[in-house]
Amino acid sequence: MKNASLILNVVLAIAVAVLYYLHFKDRQPEVATTAPVEAKGKSIVYVNVDSLLTRYEYFKDTQKVLESKRFQLENDLAAKGRNLQNKVAFFQQRAPTMTQEQGRATEASLQKEQQDILAYRERAAQNLALEEQTKNKELYDQIYDYLKKINAQNKYEFVLGYTKGGGILFADQSADRTKTVLDGLNKEYQSKQTKK
Repeated sequence: MKNASLILNVVLAIAVAVLYYLHFKDRQPEVATTAPVEAKGKSIVYVNVDSLLTRYEYFKDTQKVLESKRFQLENDLAAKGRNLQNKVAFFQQRAPTMTQEQGRATEASLQKEQQDILAYRERAAQNLALEEQTKNKELYDQIYDYLKKINAQNKYEFVLGYTKGGGILFADQSADRTKTVLDGLNKEYQSKQTKK
């Protein structure tokens, strides 16, 4: 949860930077020929990242799938480990009756099987990490695209990601857009799910 929160904070920070860039990229710098005018209020809102992660259906579904795959991998590795242990125990029982050549061949076979299990564990962990990275990018893209869409109507200057213990120490509740963003994201996700 902490890792996902950090990733979402980074995603939201990048989204804010892109929105800021898109907002100001076509403007020409103005030369001040008159006295400075007092700046009007900027439209700065925030999204509570913790709430977003705990209530966004896509994130919850993704976490369930990834957790299921982690559990399956752990069970698979445990089964392979038990199988190898049984073979080692059987070898140890039969070792006194084996020739030296049979013992070396069996020992080499068991060592190869152990190395294969370790290689399998490494590959599976890398694949799982890659899938998690892909899902986090999809999460970022969905949030960014939705923020960009609602920003076309609302013209926010900044959309900040608020997390307890994060960089924002205080945020006025009137600037909280978590419910709006969450409702919109869940609605879009549910409509995509019904199309499948």
